[in-house]
Amino acid sequence: MALGLAPARALAWGYEGHEVIAAIARTYLTPKARANVDALLAADRDTLTAPDMLARATWADAYRAAGHRETAAWHYVDVELDHPDLRSACYGFPPPTHPASAGPAEDCVVGRIKAFVAELSDPATPQSERTLALKYVLHFVGDLHQPLHAADNHDRGGNCLRAALGGARTTNLHSYWDTAVVSAPGSDPRALAAKLRARITPAQAAGWRRGTPASWAMETFGVAKSVAYWPGARPGCDPEAGPVSLPDGYQARAEAAAAIQLERAGVRLAAVLNMALGR
Repeated sequence: MALGLAPARALAWGYEGHEVIAAIARTYLTPKARANVDALLAADRDTLTAPDMLARATWADAYRAAGHRETAAWHYVDVELDHPDLRSACYGFPPPTHPASAGPAEDCVVGRIKAFVAELSDPATPQSERTLALKYVLHFVGDLHQPLHAADNHDRGGNCLRAALGGARTTNLHSYWDTAVVSAPGSDPRALAAKLRARITPAQAAGWRRGTPASWAMETFGVAKSVAYWPGARPGCDPEAGPVSLPDGYQARAEAAAAIQLERAGVRLAAVLNMALGR
């Protein structure tokens, strides 16, 4: 994949990354699950995004940007590098609310996936809430696989660490992982998804379907610790600190890791939707 150095959008994986994940997932959906996904989305009159599965995978970011900052913490789980405690990063796993879309504001992406999958799986859930649950699940499974949405070096998930890209170009590390490692600007998410989908072996897909959102989060944390951050990466938020140079070979390692994370997310999103809507 080509590294894009255009200004990065401050969204998890960027819109394109979420569309890639949804496109991969769609190829793994059972016919019944695909029909149920499409029926729920077709009946949705929300206009923040187009009503198809790929566009709705970006809806949760659009909703947050439209003034719903109370949902901001739902997009990540900041497991600290020096104290990897998932429970603490998830605010102690607060009890569920009914409906799940009512909160609480202090919850992490792991807890939100669990809550919204439960609603999506229950035919008794009102259709409006079930549709909301679907849109959140489409997005949050992707967020869970962005390494800097699952790890923190006391730097707001890399938002405080500016990286030099050559010349006067800089970006914060979080935005670098959101967009720069996904693909060159202007490329087709469906084409990239097809390229990544073709690499996934049946054995990989079967292995990736195992586990839970909690175990997937810690796997993503491991990617962040081993690839996104590096030995000696500056911790904390220092507004006076200048940009840092990325280590030699960082770009290639980041692109390879991002590709695998997008593939994993696509397979797992399909597995969740097949479980919830394919019965």
